[in-house]
Amino acid sequence: MSNNLRISRVNKELQRELALIFASRVKKESVKTIIITGVECSKDLERAKVYFTAIEARKCPGMLKDLNEIKGAVRGLLAENIKLRKIPALEFVIDTSSAYGAKIDAILDGLGYKMDYRVKNDDNNEQEL
Repeated sequence: MSNNLRISRVNKELQRELALIFASRVKKESVKTIIITGVECSKDLERAKVYFTAIEARKCPGMLKDLNEIKGAVRGLLAENIKLRKIPALEFVIDTSSAYGAKIDAILDGLGYKMDYRVKNDDNNEQEL
């Protein structure tokens, strides 16, 4: 159990550091707007899958190509900022969960299940989320 907790903390730290690196240290303009949605490290810290998306989902395949070109440099920047014995090799993966969620929402809307995003508070007033 403690090993899973450690890996979970390493995943969160890698995600945070990668977001900072892409926001401030990467010079390649095409990947500066990347959104890191998650990181999954192997138990031995050999590899890390880095899930990402972009505001414009159609640009993700091009970003993946650019990310694969600079992943060695990004790993080096990670090594400067994170105190780990071993920095994992990075594998970038396009995160399709938001597109999948939008597809499910569209299916539910087509079936007549309209989601009501308003919440009633104690004063019987409705608030928009």
